Amino acid sequence: MRARVAFAWFALAGILAAQAAAAEPLGKYLTVTPFGGYIIYDGDVRYPSLYPLTDDVYGGGRIGFQLNNWLGIEAAGGFAPTKEDGSGLVASPATPPTPAQSDVLGARDVDYYHVSGNIMLSPWSGRYGGPFIFGGGGYSRFELKTGSTLGLNPLEQGNVEFGGGVRLWLTDQVGLRLEARDIMWIPGDKSFEKTQHIVVGGGLTFALTSRPRDTDGDGVPDRKDKCPSTALGAKVDGNGCPIDSDGDKVFDGLDQCPNTMKGCIVDARGCPSDQDGDGVCDGLDQCADTPKGATVDAKGCTSDEDGDGVVDGLDKCPNTMKGCTVDASGCSKDSDGDDVCDGRDKCPNTQAAAQVDKDGCPIEVVERETELLDTGMIRLQNVNFETGKADLLPESLPQLDVVGQVLTKWPELKVEVGGHTDSRGTDVRNQTLSEARAQSVLNYLMQKFPALKPDQFSVKGYGEAKPVAPNTTPLNMAKNRRVEFVVLNKDVLKRESQRRRLLQKGEGAPADTTGKR
Repeated sequence: MRARVAFAWFALAGILAAQAAAAEPLGKYLTVTPFGGYIIYDGDVRYPSLYPLTDDVYGGGRIGFQLNNWLGIEAAGGFAPTKEDGSGLVASPATPPTPAQSDVLGARDVDYYHVSGNIMLSPWSGRYGGPFIFGGGGYSRFELKTGSTLGLNPLEQGNVEFGGGVRLWLTDQVGLRLEARDIMWIPGDKSFEKTQHIVVGGGLTFALTSRPRDTDGDGVPDRKDKCPSTALGAKVDGNGCPIDSDGDKVFDGLDQCPNTMKGCIVDARGCPSDQDGDGVCDGLDQCADTPKGATVDAKGCTSDEDGDGVVDGLDKCPNTMKGCTVDASGCSKDSDGDDVCDGRDKCPNTQAAAQVDKDGCPIEVVERETELLDTGMIRLQNVNFETGKADLLPESLPQLDVVGQVLTKWPELKVEVGGHTDSRGTDVRNQTLSEARAQSVLNYLMQKFPALKPDQFSVKGYGEAKPVAPNTTPLNMAKNRRVEFVVLNKDVLKRESQRRRLLQKGEGAPADTTGKR
């Protein structure tokens, strides 16, 4: 039992230690292992008398030949001194020792020898070594060394040996071997039963005639290779380090474009990449996202002579007026067809066929803006609704569109939208109807012109309270049915009027307050 426990602990220690290994020899090779350890004798062995033998140190060696990475043959041999242990006398109290036995009481030295041949299996062997098992047969001998009966014959028997251990390759020629061996003594007579001796120990294994390991296949053995992970096919120097003549980080031997200009980014073959196809390699190209077809300079950057945002080479209208909005081909847009390009058109939603000024604004818009500056309000008398209702009639919409274009240019204004009626109907009815119609006008403008902000506007119905003419004739009553856009913060208009007067005189103008000019 003692021998089995020792064997188990030794095997476990060897497997855990396997993590420290570094390399293994290659090919067929001879192994030589000077071996030292400890032998644990079976407690049932009695030689030369009735005493058991003491456990002791063990020395020996192993010589083998490795056929491949998992199969080998090996010769093993060893020697161990021991002696009788009187404290282990086994005799029945009812049967005292005979005189002959008493004559030999005491500790006498004994030598133990064994030799064997074994088959070695390493089914889990890898780059760093691994566990192995073995089995075989041989011969062993106990021989009395000192004592009063030196003429006693040696005890000789045949053995069956088996065991296991682990080899840890420290280099491709030297490794550490740890082993536990069970030497099973097969008795040739009936003097005692089958016994087992356990040898545990280790030694350095030297691999002779093995092929030097060259992991990366560059022709320089690992033990001399200072760059052990060189890519297959790369040219190397005497230290096993790859050569890169053009400095593009693709090694000679793998580089298909060996004379790449310094600074260029290359692909896996060592050839320069030019992702935007402008003829300037990536890495030197300072404008790496040039659109295909654009004209570039030596740095790979485009030019845009007319400043329209479409680069030369792609610009089909290279002399576009500054400030115009252009399409993808560099040609100016004119969304409303008034012959004033988008970007310079201050009234971009002009109705078709309307006469415009140089800024693209309908003449009517200019007139309404002049009215706003001069009077602080815009009055519309041709805004018509369904009779007795607040529903706008289609013919009223063009006039409201003009007002919308004007007010869009004045984001700082606070404007009251006021509704007015003639004197027909009750006062309460007229006041309610006028407010509903003013709200209907504002709703239309907010929907048609999203740039207008709701907090700029308020709505008020005046009914018949503020006529502009006596309600005595149909014409006068038509004048009273009106919508007025009254500016509540007239100081904004005043500043703009002063700025325009100064411009007409050629003097400097104060800063624009409208946010549009």
